[in-house]
Amino acid sequence: MCELFIKADAGQWQSRTHSLRIDGVATSIRIETHFWDTLTEIGQRDGMTTAQLITKLWHEAMDADHDLGNFTSFLRVCCARYHALIAAGEISSDRRVPISAHPARAILTREAERRGAVLN
Repeated sequence: MCELFIKADAGQWQSRTHSLRIDGVATSIRIETHFWDTLTEIGQRDGMTTAQLITKLWHEAMDADHDLGNFTSFLRVCCARYHALIAAGEISSDRRVPISAHPARAILTREAERRGAVLN
């Protein structure tokens, strides 16, 4: 089983740092290549650069009053959710279909129901 992970391209877990500006403030984010690739894919689906996607995620998370003390962890979880939602059939694996074309509220409601939680 572990061979699928152990013998994968080692470059995928190498960390890379990218610099960008969020609201005019220069910042840098250091995460693994796999996550950069996934963020790039997500952004491209909705016609955004990786920096534009990260900025949008930052703003929407702040608007939702999320504590982003560890923003890189938030980005990793976004990537994991993206792959999990594709695997669950909740969003299309077709990269030509924008993420924004999917019914977010309905997907979140189904997830909450599966967990037995109530969605606000």
